[in-house]
Amino acid sequence: MEDLTQKKCEPCEGGVDPLRRTQFEVYLDQVEGWSFTEDDKWMEREFVFAHFQDALDFVNAIGAIAEEEGHHPNIFLHSYCKVRVELYTHAIGGLSINDFVVASKINQLEAAALE
Repeated sequence: MEDLTQKKCEPCEGGVDPLRRTQFEVYLDQVEGWSFTEDDKWMEREFVFAHFQDALDFVNAIGAIAEEEGHHPNIFLHSYCKVRVELYTHAIGGLSINDFVVASKINQLEAAALE
């Protein structure tokens, strides 16, 4: 199976169907910790940090990934040390491979922050 952290997001202008669970199940082990809405239209994860600055640095690092990939999640910094990230492909109103690529890179960021 391909390593999603090594992939690059492809532009999506719509005109394709969102992925169904049977299509994205193969990627689930690379996006541990992410949960999916009941209708599998989007995925989300919450990260908790010890300090506000750590959470803010994480938000900025996610922003850098989003800009590099051209795929932008919803990011919420709340309760001073918690970051919630929501991913879905706006152009198709559901999940695409791009969401899994970005989620895997965010997980990689978290792993590096914990080292």
